[in-house]
Amino acid sequence: MPFRKSRIQYANLNDNVLTLPMNDQIKELQTIIRDVNTSSSDFLFNADRLIRLVIEESLNLLPYSPWTVETPTSNVYKGVRFSTGNCGVSIVRTGEVMEKGLRECCRSMRIGKILILKDHDTGDAKVMYAKLIADIAKRHILLLYPVMNSGKTVAKAIEVLRSHGVSVRNIILVNLFCTPHSLDVLRDEFPDLRIVTSECDDDPPNHFCEKYFGTSM
Repeated sequence: MPFRKSRIQYANLNDNVLTLPMNDQIKELQTIIRDVNTSSSDFLFNADRLIRLVIEESLNLLPYSPWTVETPTSNVYKGVRFSTGNCGVSIVRTGEVMEKGLRECCRSMRIGKILILKDHDTGDAKVMYAKLIADIAKRHILLLYPVMNSGKTVAKAIEVLRSHGVSVRNIILVNLFCTPHSLDVLRDEFPDLRIVTSECDDDPPNHFCEKYFGTSM
């Protein structure tokens, strides 16, 4: 399927990296998320809003097919619908914060999981667990990972997907915040990977998942 442009803006020098258009609404959500004084309830509410916006834009990159329906007035409407074969994969535990937003947009979409932990001796990402859909090699995948610093964890998850027969061209990384370094790592290793994010910055909110889950930081 050809790469379709939506209203999202292109970031950096690679058309496969896309950012939400910066406007006052997006900037306010990012500000509330970063504010140390934001209450837990306000944080959750605004984080879910930003997650939903990023996921909605990511859905524009999935394949659609023509679909004709009959309206209540007995007219014919020529529209579109999702092509079959889409799924989500969350990188546990952080990616799980985005599952609710994905299910709110696509109630029937199945979601797999990959657990990756950092090896304390080597510092490398290590796969501990993977539960994926049996026919995942035939599907387009929304890979969920909200905050990305080094890109190593996502790179390891992509390796897992590739080992199950998934083409990188069929993977869309759904992200909230990332660093320029992490983008460089992924673009160098996986030039066909498509990435949707709200912001690329040297200082991402690394407390995001701890505050979302209500755990100590």
